[in-house]
Amino acid sequence: MTTWQTARQVLCVRLDNMGDVLMSTPAMQALAESMPGRRLTLLTSHAAAALAPHLPMVKRVLAWNAPWARHDEAAPAAPGPAMLRCARWLGRYRFDAAVIFTVYSQSPLPAAMLCALAGIPLRLACCRENPYALLTDWVPEREPAMQPGQRPRHEARRQLDLVAQVGAGTRDTRLRFRVLAADRAAFAALAAHLAGWRSGRGGPLVVVHPGASAASRRWPAARFAEVARALATQAGAHVLVTGADNERETVHAVCAGAHHARVVPLAGALTLGEMGALLEAADLLVSNNTGPVHLAAALGTPVVDLYALTNPQHTPWQVPHHTLFADVPCRYCYKSTCPQGHHRCLEDVPAALAVQAALALLAGDAQALPAHPLPWPGAADAPLAGPATGAASAAVPVPALAAARTVPAVPAADPPSPDEVAHVHPWH
Repeated sequence: MTTWQTARQVLCVRLDNMGDVLMSTPAMQALAESMPGRRLTLLTSHAAAALAPHLPMVKRVLAWNAPWARHDEAAPAAPGPAMLRCARWLGRYRFDAAVIFTVYSQSPLPAAMLCALAGIPLRLACCRENPYALLTDWVPEREPAMQPGQRPRHEARRQLDLVAQVGAGTRDTRLRFRVLAADRAAFAALAAHLAGWRSGRGGPLVVVHPGASAASRRWPAARFAEVARALATQAGAHVLVTGADNERETVHAVCAGAHHARVVPLAGALTLGEMGALLEAADLLVSNNTGPVHLAAALGTPVVDLYALTNPQHTPWQVPHHTLFADVPCRYCYKSTCPQGHHRCLEDVPAALAVQAALALLAGDAQALPAHPLPWPGAADAPLAGPATGAASAAVPVPALAAARTVPAVPAADPPSPDEVAHVHPWH
């Protein structure tokens, strides 16, 4: 009989975004450390599967866009055949156990059904309703907290607590991201050709990331431009403005608004690994609350986080930071677009406050700006309405380990020989 103490092949299910996967890395590290020789496989979205070479505790990454999660592509109108195909595909790997990671507003039951159909004998998750046979190890969902004033746990802590239920733990609870030597070399080659790059090698390196996948989490580009210009002029900073290729317009708007030679656009110029190399070298990140915030936290780079109050659990983890927001009655809406239409939780944060927070972190004095936790009903230390900040303690980069490789995806049709398990290799 398989137990958690003997489960060698463990499937970790995290089907949403890259930042969510990064916040689950401490828990995955705990699973890897808790049994010698254990092999972890991560099932995640196609977008988050780009992390595959950068997760040292994961031996294999499988990509699948689950129909119950939000993705850029539309979900099939009849998702049943795709789910059955994925279950048969997972069954070929003969996993001993599965851990399903979710935020507290998500149900794990679709993923639990998938794992049950794949024949995975042990299945662990937090769940609000009674899952009966779908979960063999059920952790009752207690969030949002039932006690007045008790705050929800940070997402990283939530997942660490989940795996602790089956005896997994780690003394090092930092986020993980491995920067490859090739990525450092590629970024160094790119940087050598950037206009205004560290002329005379003076001044700090600041990364500004003005984009985010959800409109509700985007601070105005004009405010980012004010911050970039102020840091270039007041701190002598070299400011690299990053973004995906589809964020090119926003990136160029920030650079045009800053109108400074040391504020340089990098839209669509970096791979994920090269972005990691940049953040590893940077002195500070100024960003909306999106994937690069968690990437910077994994690399120990201080963060000024423009934090829309859509979710209270995703602040920077174990790294010096200031979290900037304006308290609003409609906080924690969990929406991609502001349902009130005013976007005040970010719109009311002035650029001057972000500049003050950035200068404090660049000076190594995170306490120079008064810190407030995110607001929560009934909490004694909840901040007053208006812009506020939160600060956390420092973290140190994690040493590089061996690399993962390419990412298999769920096949578009069933494979011709589903019983040839011996011929299924980890990397293709």
